[in-house]
Amino acid sequence: MNRSDEEIIEIIQKEKKTDLFSILFDRYSNKVYHTCLSMVNSRDIAEDLSHDIFLKVFLSLQKYDGQASFSTWLYRITSNFCIDYIRKHKRISNKIEDYTYELESRTEEENEKDLLSSKAELLARILDELDPEDKIILLMKYQEEMSIKNIMQVFDISESAVKMRLKRAKAKAVKLKTEINKDHG
Repeated sequence: MNRSDEEIIEIIQKEKKTDLFSILFDRYSNKVYHTCLSMVNSRDIAEDLSHDIFLKVFLSLQKYDGQASFSTWLYRITSNFCIDYIRKHKRISNKIEDYTYELESRTEEENEKDLLSSKAELLARILDELDPEDKIILLMKYQEEMSIKNIMQVFDISESAVKMRLKRAKAKAVKLKTEINKDHG
């Protein structure tokens, strides 16, 4: 079936043809799984989360209003579900710290260059230690290569808010890298 996501959803909503949901599942299951895997670093947990997310999406499909594309709506549900899971199971606090004052002398480009030059192992450790909100926005931007506009839609925030969150998340990641290097240097 070569119908758009929105056409399929409309048929499901109006005609109650829930069997068509399998098409959406086939289109997005790998993407959802890999997003979950990048957040929790466990194949088994990522698989469980993916199934739970699709169950939630299926049960919430009547609430989909087409304001955002289905993929954006699904990504929002996925990222929020993973963040909630991490908070619940790792007892991560909601404290938002602002490290930018410590890094005022460094430009954003230097922070980004420093962050991207990290070894994969170090980067994985840095991502594990970041708050879930910081981790997901960095993954959206650099792993998923999402545009600022798409990130705005996922979080339902302004462009300046996305840019500030990215800047803060990068600054926190750079600070963590520095601390890790000091501890192992």
